[in-house]
Amino acid sequence: MPIKINIALTKTSTYQVKFLVDSNFGMPGATTVSNRDQSEFYLDSINIKGVINFACNSWVQPECKNPAKRIFFSTNKAYLPSETPAGRKELRKMELIQQKGDGTGFRKPSDRIYDYDTYNDIGNPDLGYIRPILGGNKHPYPRRCRTGRPRTKTDENLEPPVNEFLMAYVPRDEEFEESKIEALDLGKLKAILRHIIPTLTTVARNTDVFEVYSDIRDLYRDMSSVKMKTKMNPAWANILNKVQEFLKFDPAKLDARITSSCLPDDEFGRQALAGINPLSIERLTTFPPVGKLNASTYGPQESAFKEEHIIGHVNGMSMQQALEENKMFILDYHDIFLPLINQINAMDNRKAYATRTIFFLTSLGILKPIERSLPQTNSDPPSKQVLTPPVDATTSWLWELGKAHVCSNDSSVHRLIHHWLRSHACMEPFIIATHRQLSAMHPIYRLLKPHMRYTMKINALARQFPMNSEGIIESTFTAGKHSMEISCAAYLEGLPADLIRRGMAIPDPSQVHGLRLLIKDYPYATDGLLIWTAIERLVQSSSIITVLMCWCQFRHQRVNGSSVEIQV
Repeated sequence: MPIKINIALTKTSTYQVKFLVDSNFGMPGATTVSNRDQSEFYLDSINIKGVINFACNSWVQPECKNPAKRIFFSTNKAYLPSETPAGRKELRKMELIQQKGDGTGFRKPSDRIYDYDTYNDIGNPDLGYIRPILGGNKHPYPRRCRTGRPRTKTDENLEPPVNEFLMAYVPRDEEFEESKIEALDLGKLKAILRHIIPTLTTVARNTDVFEVYSDIRDLYRDMSSVKMKTKMNPAWANILNKVQEFLKFDPAKLDARITSSCLPDDEFGRQALAGINPLSIERLTTFPPVGKLNASTYGPQESAFKEEHIIGHVNGMSMQQALEENKMFILDYHDIFLPLINQINAMDNRKAYATRTIFFLTSLGILKPIERSLPQTNSDPPSKQVLTPPVDATTSWLWELGKAHVCSNDSSVHRLIHHWLRSHACMEPFIIATHRQLSAMHPIYRLLKPHMRYTMKINALARQFPMNSEGIIESTFTAGKHSMEISCAAYLEGLPADLIRRGMAIPDPSQVHGLRLLIKDYPYATDGLLIWTAIERLVQSSSIITVLMCWCQFRHQRVNGSSVEIQV
């Protein structure tokens, strides 16, 4: 029986093992493994005469660290709990108990325990950086993996922030493999060096890093073309030229279409569909738009938009006609930002509005911005300024400034909600519940496993660098220390359902994916639906579809337990 062992991920060894079993033993379905060495090893697979395979892909700890034997199940066949052979039922139970833990104690790097906790380590109260706990009734949020780290001196409900000396625990098999670590380290090095370049340039030139907008654009073209406004020391120049050649920024496609420092209106509309955040735009169904915030606290729920503001920008249509013909769209960040506007604007060098932007879809398929609302709450009653397309120099600059505020909000929503919250944070409780409730033999576990890789580790690193107090997010996002609260506001659907909810598509049985897009030039939806359909067909074409149908009917206790855990 060949056993493939990867030692420290630098050397792979295959061992041949012989053993005797009774002739009536039957087909082996599980095996236990002990490690009597002093170091862990990575067990790749166990294969019995090419007939039975155990795809282990897991770290096995030495007995001195964890005396419990590791259990691996054959990957030849999947089993539902009710169909599991009698000889494996107890092993399945033992495996799940090992992975659940008892909810106490400090988690060591060698552990493989999956448990829940709130995001209570974003701030650093011992140094005066107080941040709310994300998770619970006040700030609903997905759960993260429990670490059991010591509590802060200031507040026993909080853990100290993750740092290089107190790393966040993730189960051993969730750690990055060596090749992934090397790739990340190279990326970090480039990021650090890219940050150093402007600093060196500043020292060499004794002036501001960027004097005009064209200096910024040069970074996306050819770094050697950055013009030095003052005489540079030849030694500095030589160093900069060599490093710049290695660290050229990837050219931005957007830069090729823009010839000035201002974002043209048609490109602004294009970015709502094909920019970094194509997930927020919605079809406008009611005019004026109406919010859901408490009117006694935040003022009238109805927007300050009036039909007379935009009647001259909808090609002669009435507002009702434009709505009925699916011509009106909106980027609405009002309810997300307004509760935090006063706190954001109270910070130094931070100003924000809770923006709403209305777009009109022209006959050429171009999304044209025609109105913006810039509400703020630091007045009584709360003021709501409306901007329309400019008619003179003053209104032109106001229009551009309003556009900048919309872009700032749009970027924050993309990073904090669509990327971090929905792509990362919301996945973690599903991963934890899967390992706690579903055996490795379960068909659903096998379906989900490839999609769970690295997510928990990436999330743990996010708590160490971007999300922590005074970290990248707080330093660079307009909302500053209130940024993570914005993602909380959005945590209270697959792609097709999301497109229908936002009014960007309607059901159409004649289409392959069952939807007709209201805006043809919508790359995110077009490409996303192709991927969605391909995955859907893959799952439906496999034998696992029968299991999924049973799962949806809550037939199996283990899956029920998993879904209950996810909801806490």
